[in-house]
Amino acid sequence: MKHKNVGLIKIVFLKTLPVMAGYLVLGMGFGILLEDKGYGALWAFAMSVTMYAGSMQYVAVDLLASGASLISAAIMTVMVNARHLFYGISMIDRYKGAGRKKPYLMFALTDETYSLICSEKVPEGVNPHLFYFLISLFDQCYWITGATLGAVAGSLIQFSTAGVDFAMTALFVSIFTEQWLTSRQHTPALIGVLATLGCLLLFGADRFLIPAMLVILTALCTLRPKIERNAAKLAEEDAHAKEAGYE
Repeated sequence: MKHKNVGLIKIVFLKTLPVMAGYLVLGMGFGILLEDKGYGALWAFAMSVTMYAGSMQYVAVDLLASGASLISAAIMTVMVNARHLFYGISMIDRYKGAGRKKPYLMFALTDETYSLICSEKVPEGVNPHLFYFLISLFDQCYWITGATLGAVAGSLIQFSTAGVDFAMTALFVSIFTEQWLTSRQHTPALIGVLATLGCLLLFGADRFLIPAMLVILTALCTLRPKIERNAAKLAEEDAHAKEAGYE
């Protein structure tokens, strides 16, 4: 059993390496910005443990610095993280029966963790909920480490923080590109891009997020049978091609 657990930890670590690379850099960016506003490593650590909201933590830096009210902070949090409502809906079946792990799985569902859990196959003989739990835990540990180190570095080294907050955007683009290149099923990605651009043009940069999510959810639910049929067809073609390659 001990060797099995060690093997699972190794598998999870290898699968989360891309997130580690991104989260250490992004977390450090957050920690540096937070330190620049007068909040130290303890703040970075505590926020990453209890809040753990990626892009919202970046926004929270300015909220803290400007002395924003709790109501303003709550509204901003809902606006920035509204997409997690839709993430949660899509994970209902996957997290069913998770037991005591479920609250943490819900709490730790970031964009990158969601992407990994949806795309990675659970190793044979492994409890799916344990697999998802470890992915979520590893990813948060990466973020906590990066944020704390960033705050420490910001207190020791003085440099301009201009452009540091763009790191989050860069990570999202990298994840999208990687998923596009590794999957032949591009319909969901195209729906997301077109819906987002359309809502951005219609509602503006400050109000497009929730309408875009509603449009994406509606489109995916409507086209789900067709998407699943196409995915099954592509999987069958890949299986045939693999068999042909071994012959």
